Formats: sequence, C-alpha cells, structure tokens
Amino acid sequence: MLKEVIGQCPICAGELHVTKLSCHHCSTEISGQFRLSKFNQISKENLYFIELFMKNKGNIKQLEKELNVSYPTVKKMLDEVIVQLGYTPEEDDKPDRETVLKQLADGEITKEEALKRLKG
Repeated sequence: MLKEVIGQCPICAGELHVTKLSCHHCSTEISGQFRLSKFNQISKENLYFIELFMKNKGNIKQLEKELNVSYPTVKKMLDEVIVQLGYTPEEDDKPDRETVLKQLADGEITKEEALKRLKG
C-alpha cells in the first residue's frame, strides 16, 4: 500500500528530503539527496483547493458554487496557496464587488463612492 509523501518534518516542521528512490518494476534503487516539489509543502486542504481550481479552469464563480463559499473566501484560499508556494500575492487595486456593495448597504460609503470604486 502506497502512502502519501509528506514535505515537512512532524517533529520540527523543517523541510524533508528524499534520500532513496526505487523502481518496483526492475528493482533499481537510487540513493542521494532529492528535493521534494513545492507542492509537497502545501496542506492537504490547499491541495484539494488547487485540484478544484484546476478542475474548474480557474473559474472563481464555479469554485464559489462548488465550495459553497463567497468570492472573498475563494480569493483568501487562493492567496494562502500562493503564500505556501513561496510567492507574495498581488494586492488588488480594485476592491471586489461584494465588499463595495456591503459597504454601501451598511452605510459606510455613498452611492457615488460605490460607483466610483466599482468602475475602478
């Protein structure tokens, strides 16, 4: 029974390295220091999110439906994956529509300000 490879040490959370590779077909074995993929460092939850992201071809609206979460939640999940891969997520210059509409409904901004923000 094959087990999933983990990328972080369960003791100190350090990065793990593979030291032996073997072929079950011909019994060849290769020893050395091999680095795991960045994807081995990602949590199982975020790997599931990546899988759904790919399945839905990056369509955030489809992800919202499939995960039954809001647009800001999907964006937050995507940012988590970006950070776990070692990158810095870009800041959105334009606030998302849902946030602007909530601010308008809560009386935090005027109708004119909402229109201005939505138009960018």
